[in-house]
Amino acid sequence: MKGLIAKKVGMTQVFDENGNLTPVTVIRVEPNTVVACKTKEAFGYDAVVLGVDDLKPTHVSKPYAGQFPEGITPKRHLKEFRDFEGEVSVGDQVGIELFETARFLDVTAISKGKGFQGVMKRWGFHGGRASHGSKFHREPGSTGQCTSPGRSFKNVKMPGRMGRERITVQNLKVVKVDPELKVVMVRGSVPGNKDCTLIVKSAVKK
Repeated sequence: MKGLIAKKVGMTQVFDENGNLTPVTVIRVEPNTVVACKTKEAFGYDAVVLGVDDLKPTHVSKPYAGQFPEGITPKRHLKEFRDFEGEVSVGDQVGIELFETARFLDVTAISKGKGFQGVMKRWGFHGGRASHGSKFHREPGSTGQCTSPGRSFKNVKMPGRMGRERITVQNLKVVKVDPELKVVMVRGSVPGNKDCTLIVKSAVKK
């Protein structure tokens, strides 16, 4: 599996050879540093630990800095990729060239937080009539029973906090890869706010 840590830049649009306009999400891929290589003999599985964004020495505790080999600056973001394709060693830089031949990607991120929301926005309830005098507009309606067991069951769709969850969007089509700008442009919805951290992997279903 191919994978990197990236950042969501925003959206733009590109034209293809036939003049067709395609809306795309821009993903910036800075060089990822190989922090550690795990082997099946030592850990029971093969994996590569990648890191991005250097931290100042004053912002790093000794226990956190202890996992980084000598000569590698502690990183803000770390991610372990199992069964990583390609031969790499500790200290190597892995960049956007990993996805130059990819056609589809899977992107994982923390979705936008929307706070406490009602059932119409959170679950798509239709609600009651909007006409005057209905007295039932945006309420969830009945949630329990008046007889045994006399309580609400678990997993009933009710108001609550919405968003800020780990979301993976699969099979995003790669429209363009620009090695000079270190960006990948994909068609489709990418979760998260602007400038949020993304985990970009090669598509597992393509």
